Amino acid sequence: MTLFDLPDADTLYTALLTRDPSYEGRAWVGVTSTGVFCRFTCPARKPKPENCRWFDSLGACIEAGFRPCKRCQPLKAATDAEPVIEELLAALNERPEHRWSEADVTGMGYDRGTVRRAFKRHFGMSFLELARLERLRRGFEVMSEGGTVLEAGLEAGFSSASAFRARVGALLGMAPGTLSADPMLSIDWIDTPLGPMIAVADDHRLHLLEFMDRKALPTELRKLAEGAKGRLGFGRTAIHDQTARELAAYFDGKSAGFTVPLAYHGSGFYGQVWDALREIPAGETRSYGALATGIGRPTASRAVARANGANQIAILIPCHRVIGADGSLTGYGGGLWRKQRLLEIEADYARAARTESVSQP
Repeated sequence: MTLFDLPDADTLYTALLTRDPSYEGRAWVGVTSTGVFCRFTCPARKPKPENCRWFDSLGACIEAGFRPCKRCQPLKAATDAEPVIEELLAALNERPEHRWSEADVTGMGYDRGTVRRAFKRHFGMSFLELARLERLRRGFEVMSEGGTVLEAGLEAGFSSASAFRARVGALLGMAPGTLSADPMLSIDWIDTPLGPMIAVADDHRLHLLEFMDRKALPTELRKLAEGAKGRLGFGRTAIHDQTARELAAYFDGKSAGFTVPLAYHGSGFYGQVWDALREIPAGETRSYGALATGIGRPTASRAVARANGANQIAILIPCHRVIGADGSLTGYGGGLWRKQRLLEIEADYARAARTESVSQP
């Protein structure tokens, strides 16, 4: 499936209310109050706008934690078009704990290339990626609730504790067995409409917030472990809860303000840049040059760009609000598609602020 640029939330919500068929196969809505995602033509009662999340692919809906609606069956178009998708999804539902591999796929009589292309076309991810994401999520949940590595591995459907350690080790850049049982810095998982995020916090401040698929995440976690003298482990603090609440309010369109106390891991100059990023209002952007000028260092555009890239607290330190001088999105560690979506979300905040300003006497 070819992705297209989603319009603003008001346009999408109007299309949802009118059951506009032109969005069929192009956009879906995730309903936070029910945990399901639907077609725009779904006959079910329409959700409130604050409970809607908008997606441009089936995979994005699933990655954000929504399950398909049983009434409008949003996966039906994909399964009708590609019988292999229906058959493999049925197999996944029957064996959610199974550690799926390419051998399983070919053993069922499918060509792995055909399967990969079919899932990429309709979901934006492969079948194996979809299955692995779900298994790993379940394992993280067990560990964040105090379960052992063995319990987490079994819950996640891995063949052994060592297999789970290897997978988590690849993600974190360290073996789970080396993580502290009495952590000073605690790792937990926060789900968002743009995908799962890893949050690291102590009892007082947030040290890291990154999308789980960010390539720099293992390196960042290793540095945090070194700074904490090895006392990095799984767990949840009040800071994690506050971060989750404020992120939910942000994605709900309720508030773009964050009050979570942050811990900076960088030089004084980097901290100066990060403070400047936090002063950019939601709905506005800056170029690297403008940001450099704003902190009194007009010739330091490249250094500002490096500081921007070194930010390890996504969204709360809004490095996504920095764009190229020509208006291009430029790079973003969480992926340009996420940067675009964040800017679209914040454009809604800016429109709401302008409307409120006009309505005031």
